[in-house]
Amino acid sequence: MIPIHYSAEVATARATGAPIVALESTIITHGMPFPQNVETARLVEADVREAGAVPATIAVIEGTLHVGLEPAELDSLGQAQNVAKLSRADIAACIATGSTGATTVAATMIAAHLAGIHVFATGGIGGVHRGAENSFDISADLQELAQTPVTVVAAGAKAILDLPKTFEVLETLGVPVIAYGQDQLPAFWSATSDMAAPLRMDTATDIASAQKMRTAMGLRGGQLVTNPIPQAAQIPADELQPIIDQALQEAQAQGISAKAVTPFLLGRIFELTEGRSLTANIALVRNNARLAAQIASAMVN
Repeated sequence: MIPIHYSAEVATARATGAPIVALESTIITHGMPFPQNVETARLVEADVREAGAVPATIAVIEGTLHVGLEPAELDSLGQAQNVAKLSRADIAACIATGSTGATTVAATMIAAHLAGIHVFATGGIGGVHRGAENSFDISADLQELAQTPVTVVAAGAKAILDLPKTFEVLETLGVPVIAYGQDQLPAFWSATSDMAAPLRMDTATDIASAQKMRTAMGLRGGQLVTNPIPQAAQIPADELQPIIDQALQEAQAQGISAKAVTPFLLGRIFELTEGRSLTANIALVRNNARLAAQIASAMVN
């Protein structure tokens, strides 16, 4: 028996068939300091509600999988120390041992599917790290997209990754990669890139219909919807690339690897951009939440 607890708001939505959008919790525990982490999480939840859906922030708290967090639980998680960062490999162990952990993209997809939630909004997915031909450092998010039927709305893959290799792997795994409203793939903090989008869709209804058709055809896995960051909040790729290169060189020099790489790089890029990367990150997550709510509504209707 899987110990799952639904927030009051999510329980009501499940009972009435209202649209629900899953949200991850690593952005709260590993993405930014308190109280900004909780303030941002509340803004994102409010964006989902204003766009017509119910937010379900997901986390494991003392061995129970929480689908939707009450305000006090969100506050507590935002201040918790030594919270595990959960993916497919360790979410079951965290629950079984009564521990607390925040969910990454992969773990949030698993939890959403268990709860019957079909749409998930995040900032950016993980992917193929630069130098992966030597380190084999590839995020479990990619395999999860290939096997778990959840539509994930993101601003692309995180810009610190090897983006061409990331999208090559997604193609190999048969994951539909859809650019929303443009012909180029966005690059997380940057609205555009030099990569052509495999698929383009301009409406939430088309995106919802595509996921339903995959299910009807017996095709495994979900979809990645790449939603460009609003132009006013973006950091152009040509300005950002030297900063990313510097952060990567520093990580390599300090021997930082595995799960520690992404938090280090994001923190260092925050410093080198004098906070602009965090401002952009908040803008793109909120933008993704709004689109995800529209897709969730289209799936219900």
